[in-house]
Amino acid sequence: MATTLDRKGQRRHRHARVRAKVFGTSERPRLVVFRSLKHISAQIIDDVNRKTLAAASDATLTKSKKAATIATAKEVGKLIGKRAKEAHVAAVVFDRGGHAYHGQVKALADGAREEGLTF
Repeated sequence: MATTLDRKGQRRHRHARVRAKVFGTSERPRLVVFRSLKHISAQIIDDVNRKTLAAASDATLTKSKKAATIATAKEVGKLIGKRAKEAHVAAVVFDRGGHAYHGQVKALADGAREEGLTF
């Protein structure tokens, strides 16, 4: 008997499936993206030591917007790239959080790449 999941449950299921394979180490931590209806945020996590090395969110940006857009996602990507440099992180493993690599998630990744992160 198959159970149906709502949209949020489907995303959680996809994220759990990806998390079974994606793992961040000290040399190459995990860049995880969280997206809600109003905000987008990213964290760089060392899964071995269970530490968050850097974090960025559109809520910390000076511009106040009512909803997350592709432009704000790119700014968050640039901000996480700068904070990754400060934390001496050059390469990461990208964890899209169960979301499609499209739109805001892609813009965040492109912004991080512009700041020098490799993944």
